[in-house]
Amino acid sequence: MAVPTRVDQDLQDYYLALQNKDYIEEEDIWRLMDAYRVKFGVDLVYIAEVLLERKGVVFTHVNFSQEKYNLLGQVRHYSMEESSADGMKGDSLRDYSEEQPENSAVLYYRILRNHSCDGFIGLADFHGKREWTQEEREAVRKLGRVMRHIIYIERAAKAAAADHEKLFYQQSLFARSKQESQREKRRLEEENRQSQMLQALSMDFNSVFFVDLDIGSAVSCRMNDDIVRRYGTTMTGEFPYEERMHQYIQDVVYEPDRELLKRESSVSVLKERMAKDPSYYVNYRAMRDGETEYFQMKAVRAGAWTESHRIVLGFRSVEEEIRHEMAQKKLVEDSYEIIAGLSSDYSFIALVDSENGQMSIYKGQSQLPEVEESRTSSRAYKDVVEAYAQYVYREDRRLWLEAANMERVLEKLQNRSIYNVNIRSNSGKKMEYIQFSFTKVCGHRGNVQIVLAKRTITGMIQREIQQRNLAEDALAQAERENRAKSTFLSNMSHDIRTPMNAIIGFTGLALKHINQQEKVQEYLEKIMSSGNHLLSLINDVLDMSRIESGKIHIEEQPCSLPEIMHELRNILQGDMSSKRLDFYIDTIDVVNEKIFCDKLRLNQVFLNLLGNAVKFTPAGGTITMHIVEKPCSIDNYANYEFRIKDTGVGMSKDFLEHIFEPFEREETPDVNRIQGTGLGMAITKNIVDMMHGKIEVESEQGSGTEFIISLMFRLQSAHQEPQEILDLKGCRALVVDDDFNTCDSVTGMLQQLGIRSEWTLSGKEAVLRVHQAVNRRDEYQLYIIDWLMPDMNGVELARQIRAKVGDEPPIIVLSAYDWMDIEQEAQKAGVTGFCGKPMFFSELRECLSDAFNPKRKNACGLKKIPEEHYSGRILLAEDNELNQEIAVEILSEAGFQVETAENGRIAVEMVSKSQPGYYKVVLMDVQMPVMDGYEASRTIRKLENEKLASIPILAMTANAFAEDQRAALECGMNGHIAKPVDVGKLFEMLGDLVEE
Repeated sequence: MAVPTRVDQDLQDYYLALQNKDYIEEEDIWRLMDAYRVKFGVDLVYIAEVLLERKGVVFTHVNFSQEKYNLLGQVRHYSMEESSADGMKGDSLRDYSEEQPENSAVLYYRILRNHSCDGFIGLADFHGKREWTQEEREAVRKLGRVMRHIIYIERAAKAAAADHEKLFYQQSLFARSKQESQREKRRLEEENRQSQMLQALSMDFNSVFFVDLDIGSAVSCRMNDDIVRRYGTTMTGEFPYEERMHQYIQDVVYEPDRELLKRESSVSVLKERMAKDPSYYVNYRAMRDGETEYFQMKAVRAGAWTESHRIVLGFRSVEEEIRHEMAQKKLVEDSYEIIAGLSSDYSFIALVDSENGQMSIYKGQSQLPEVEESRTSSRAYKDVVEAYAQYVYREDRRLWLEAANMERVLEKLQNRSIYNVNIRSNSGKKMEYIQFSFTKVCGHRGNVQIVLAKRTITGMIQREIQQRNLAEDALAQAERENRAKSTFLSNMSHDIRTPMNAIIGFTGLALKHINQQEKVQEYLEKIMSSGNHLLSLINDVLDMSRIESGKIHIEEQPCSLPEIMHELRNILQGDMSSKRLDFYIDTIDVVNEKIFCDKLRLNQVFLNLLGNAVKFTPAGGTITMHIVEKPCSIDNYANYEFRIKDTGVGMSKDFLEHIFEPFEREETPDVNRIQGTGLGMAITKNIVDMMHGKIEVESEQGSGTEFIISLMFRLQSAHQEPQEILDLKGCRALVVDDDFNTCDSVTGMLQQLGIRSEWTLSGKEAVLRVHQAVNRRDEYQLYIIDWLMPDMNGVELARQIRAKVGDEPPIIVLSAYDWMDIEQEAQKAGVTGFCGKPMFFSELRECLSDAFNPKRKNACGLKKIPEEHYSGRILLAEDNELNQEIAVEILSEAGFQVETAENGRIAVEMVSKSQPGYYKVVLMDVQMPVMDGYEASRTIRKLENEKLASIPILAMTANAFAEDQRAALECGMNGHIAKPVDVGKLFEMLGDLVEE
């Protein structure tokens, strides 16, 4: 048997005193519970009452040894066991406290009323399992009976007294008005609500005050020991609110937070806050025993705010909560810095405790954004993972559940810092790629915690897929190019050997038949043709190489569209005639003819396309080129569309997809018979792209091909000449041509000049119209007729027109050919002038001005070029003996005297020692030993004798690119001609230099 102690006697005294009292003070209950805890050496003595809905209990009285065991005011779920009598039981408090270890011991007394459990009184030891003694059991039973007396007997008596008082009070109010009764009822309800609110606040806040903000007074409802010790009776009863509050702030609150609490606890701010929200709180720091501690002040409305401004003000320590929150936040912030180092687009971040499986949200919604609240009523990690599975792509759900399992996560994080799980989600309207990142960190209690972060990686995955596809496409393209290059080398071997074989073979035949002039001439012509073809092959390969290396640049220079088109026709006319091809060039709405462009590259595009049209169009076919000017939204610019169409063999749809790729040629019998490298279209496409244009192609096998090139050019001048010619305004004109497009184009241009025009496709019909016009006295004042028409040529038509109308009206003949052979005959037939095709507006206007103005020279006719008879001395700087021999022979036959120099230094010495005028021109090679042509030219330009220093120098070199031409001009040369030498062009340039 235990030895009685002073504590035993105190407990017995308390017990007897409580039994004999009619009214039990609250302080008596707290002192008795404190005595029980000390007596039996337990961690917790508690009273818990069953909630009305019987779904748990609330701890109404708690005496504890450590703050972490403070369950006061907390509600916990607990299963109720039905019993017919009061009883005792030993069990665990794991359902009550999350902090409770498993080896705890609890002894409690269950209070029953009407066979239902209404409350518990118990002792708890959290430091180990223990066997409760009979003395301890009897002590708890005594305490339980006292509390049962308090809870039921005493409360029932109070309730009965209150009911009696209420009945009496109601009877006394019977005579009052209905309005006063309702107001009193509302007051009682409000008082009841305030009482409940005070009771609720008292459970969490250890200091509670009732404050009337209108009069600035406060009444203490409950104060903790620290406030009682500091201020004694100055805060009991009614006291001035702001005065005591300022005193409390000055004495207790941490200095940096004093202004904050002064402002937030002032009457004016509280009124402002309470007008917006029914409750408000602010956290601050206070000094306790020399250290700072976090506290919270909470204000709650009391009563109708529109009638009075009264609040309940509560104060409590939130040290553990704030410290815990700060520690948790610091852990996640540290972990988030790790994750943020990888990416900044995480939409959800949470901290998962690996021991209890609970999840705390750091960033994002209360659960994962896709998971509705109804799916997961708690923040248990396992529940969230399972709920999220429904939003995972069906094929990835098993992967998600296995990969996100906590055991699997911990296993993966043993040897790595981050573990990523990639899945596909169908939570939105389209599938998204999602990545969950798991990072292991240490919790504030030393436990393992996991940072869970979620982000969308659809863009990254799509880029990876795109890059993989690009790599695969690049590999496929490289393989195609390798195959194409192999085919190209094979074709080039054939294409180069074919003309070389012809050159060597016909050279041998010429030597063999050296005395047979006609055969030798035939052989030499074939050698020339083969050499030109070989040169075109080499030029194509070099151009493609320069394009791929980025060495070709577009150089805009002032150009004339009519000049470009006429030169193009002259170049192609011979090939067109030899194959008996019809070639038409017409313009539509071309007003701006003076442009800036790279004439060389534009000609290269047209010659490639028209050259192919000539190659692949059978004899008797037709090739057309339409030029259309279209409006442009940019000032001082114009859009042009060039359509080149033929009636040739056409191309298959499969080949059209690769037509602009290097080394590509369609494998058909018709194409294989025609020589080519397969580079022309690739070069054309690259040049058009460099001009910021567009090229399209339409083709069908057996029906021909059409290329559409769209380009934008800068105009030389925005100023346009006046459209109308006043002398011709209102005149009547007749256009005769068997090509509809020409008739339409010329008629449109005449209308712009103010001339009434008609057209016909037949010469015979034209004669009939002239006859009718004469008879009606409405004669034509202008005739524009084509030279070559099926039923009647232009000369004969002019002769018949003159016979009917006389010599007055001008007759202009259009021709795409050289009219030198028929010029005299045409003039005798009455032709006023000639105009070439294609006809541009400026040319037509000029031709008409000449035709109607006898004082002007005839600009419509052909300018005769007199035969040139050269003389003078030329210095040829050339290190190659074979090239020297060829050049000397060509120049000598033209009448020049030629002296040679083996390198640039010798050439400089010969010029410097000569008299001014001794040499008419210096032909300078570029690549020579000792001193190259560029350095030699610069040295000559620096000679003291100005006349010698200004001697014309012409570069004649195999360096044929645009940059070579620029380099020649920059070093002081007057011009550039490429090898192999175009003899006609050479003599044209020499003639110009000699004349100068």
